Amino acid sequence: MTRYVAAAVLAAGVLLSTTVSAQDRHTGYYYPEPGTEETYQARARTLPESDRDRRLGFVVAFMGEMARDPAPQRFAIFAKGGEAEKLIIVALDDEVFATLFRARAVLAMLTSRVRASPLFAELGVQNLFTFYDLAKLIGYKQITVSDGRNWSHRVWIE
Repeated sequence: MTRYVAAAVLAAGVLLSTTVSAQDRHTGYYYPEPGTEETYQARARTLPESDRDRRLGFVVAFMGEMARDPAPQRFAIFAKGGEAEKLIIVALDDEVFATLFRARAVLAMLTSRVRASPLFAELGVQNLFTFYDLAKLIGYKQITVSDGRNWSHRVWIE
């Protein structure tokens, strides 16, 4: 009887770990398992025309803008998932995201950049919306930030 219980527990554990890894196949490839998570209740609603192409276009435009800066790139931004609904931000050096606090500071800087965007001005939300709200506007469901080595943090956008 004990062997059956042990076998059932082992089988359940294997099934559960398979389910978890199937849900996020990017963990262990682009970043370590998120050690912390939070949920951001967005002030924005997803724009009706937001789709995979728009989310990928955002990443291409943003990375293109960063590439024009002569300074070395400190982090990479890319989208993954079947609908490119996962935004991933990974440090490219050992300093920029050395702590979660530094990563949040970079996200605050990104808020400043997007508040200066024509989209926020057109919507009249440049003093209200954050980078997370922009993510919601274009349909991202989660943002994962990582130092690319030891830790990652996930933000669920609702």
